[in-house]
Amino acid sequence: MSKNQNKTGSYSFFNCIEKNFDKAARFISIEKGLLEQIKACNSVYRMHFPVKIGKEVKVIEAYRVQHSHHKLPCKGGIRYSMKVNQDEIMTLAALMTYKCAIVDVPFGGAKGGIKIDPQTISSENIEKITRRYTSELIKKNFIGPGIDVPAPDYGTGEKEMSWIFDTFLSLRSGDVDALACVTGKPISQGGVRGRKEATGLGVFYGIRELCHVKEEMYSVGLDVGLVGKKIIIQGLGNVGYHAASFFHESGAIIIALAEREGAIYNKKGLNVSKVFLHLKNNGSILNFPEAKNIENTEKALELECDILIPAALENVIHKNNANRIKAKIIGEAANGPITPEADEILDKKGVIIVPDIYLNAGGVTVSYFEWLKNLSHVRYGRMEKKFRENVNTEFLKVIETVCKKKISIEEKKMILRGPREIDLVRSGLEDTMINGFHKIRDIKKSLKIENMRTAAFVLSINKIIDSYEKLGIFP
Repeated sequence: MSKNQNKTGSYSFFNCIEKNFDKAARFISIEKGLLEQIKACNSVYRMHFPVKIGKEVKVIEAYRVQHSHHKLPCKGGIRYSMKVNQDEIMTLAALMTYKCAIVDVPFGGAKGGIKIDPQTISSENIEKITRRYTSELIKKNFIGPGIDVPAPDYGTGEKEMSWIFDTFLSLRSGDVDALACVTGKPISQGGVRGRKEATGLGVFYGIRELCHVKEEMYSVGLDVGLVGKKIIIQGLGNVGYHAASFFHESGAIIIALAEREGAIYNKKGLNVSKVFLHLKNNGSILNFPEAKNIENTEKALELECDILIPAALENVIHKNNANRIKAKIIGEAANGPITPEADEILDKKGVIIVPDIYLNAGGVTVSYFEWLKNLSHVRYGRMEKKFRENVNTEFLKVIETVCKKKISIEEKKMILRGPREIDLVRSGLEDTMINGFHKIRDIKKSLKIENMRTAAFVLSINKIIDSYEKLGIFP
């Protein structure tokens, strides 16, 4: 039995991350004890609290883990799922630490979870549970704009983040920065435009950048660029849907989409908007008129394609199916979708794996932008939009005068428009993902590291070491 597996044969998600960490540590010259400090979770808060649901009192199990305090506040989502356990939350908190370091977001990693099934509980009772959970976090000083800032994750969204903010404000009345206690809020409650699609868009930017590098594409026998690339996406939740939409708009061909109940396939390509509408109307992607059904979701991962995007749960690619994966590139939009054994198999096959600790960092990047917006108390673009439009107008007049030629109305609209909040947010995200990709690739080449995952961990660990050293904590 693998040391990453427990007695039941299921994987310890946290041990999988530790194994990847240890691979990277071989390339770092620093005392072992200091690496152990970076690897360990600093604070684990496991709680049980009673909530009255109907006529019964239910005891709710919940967690908040702060993996690292090398930067504050800590940052990480809250998930609602019956699969929530301490190992999973510790792992996701650790991943957040490494993600934030890679994309230069000044947070320590954290994660939270409540062991409930949001599909079987009324909105009223979810609100009760959310508010009680928030009050428990406040009691132990596990939430606050400069302490720990939650965000949405699996099973949560804007609504839950609003309840968290409102509960925090009611118990911390007068805190001028209270809006920054949580991100992923509705726009009307201090949210930022572009947050909802941020993770999926980050996945798109990361894969697009890889596809622009000739050396990488030629190594797997593909042409440069995204146009015409055949893509399979597993998971049509928030991340998978937006990633699929951006890939489709860019000229890539989405040949298969997979969900829990099965998958759909069309070698000529699927219209993502139409599939999503079908899903909303029927509660399933199956029986989409322009596609063939695949009953076993796992089989969809094994279809011939250029790029495979697992965007749902962990460990979906494992030692039993890795040899059957035909994709030349795998982009980890989900957290930990590939087990360590599968990683080794795919590496030997020459598959390029774009790791989760980089590729799905778009969500925390835009959460950082929202946090900054909340602390500055002003919307992005508000102070500069009109100024830019006025400057562009004068600039255009000069061009028309000098060139003695009138510019068309449509061209004027495009040139004159000042930046909106969503333009600035997406621009910042794009720049972050492009820079992150090239930093990982530069380390991979300079240290002659075999794969992007290990290079990403090396980059991340080095940044955390640098932070500790500058604080004077490490000698």
